[in-house]
Amino acid sequence: MIAGPAIALLELESIARGMIVADAVVKRAKVSLHRAEPVTPGKYLLLFHGPEAHVEESFQAGVEAAGSTLLDKLYLPRAADGLRDALDGGFEPGWEESIGVVETHTVASALLACDTALKRAEVRLIQLHLARGIGGKGYFVLTGALDMVQAALEGAAGAVDPSLLQAVEILEAPHPELGGRVF
Repeated sequence: MIAGPAIALLELESIARGMIVADAVVKRAKVSLHRAEPVTPGKYLLLFHGPEAHVEESFQAGVEAAGSTLLDKLYLPRAADGLRDALDGGFEPGWEESIGVVETHTVASALLACDTALKRAEVRLIQLHLARGIGGKGYFVLTGALDMVQAALEGAAGAVDPSLLQAVEILEAPHPELGGRVF
């Protein structure tokens, strides 16, 4: 379970170095590992959480230990509640008037875009997929009133480097047949 307000993520291009970095992170301060594992395409993903000061200290230790193998990183001192819930697999089924989808090239950029979207507008996160089986990418799906989804997507797109943004799409009044099959 994601506890504490802060989360951090490190994406490395080396699985072996990822294990070293995971050790450095947990030795530096009192944090909890949420994910520490190899993911496609041969990257190592390290996601940890805890009190803000501890996560920040461990994050810096991880960045230093990663060195040139660091592909992307993210430190969120106050992650959105919906994001923390989603990382634990907590999604409410169904959707509302509109659906927004954001796809990024890295997991860190997906989490940053998702956090921004959830803080920017009254939307609900209904899917979050990170790295596994999709070439190390990340994507998330939001639902809400059309104007809220549009505002959330605008915030998400503006939060990440454009080179890391794969797609931002909106579905107005999605057909019921999509539920359970597409997202």
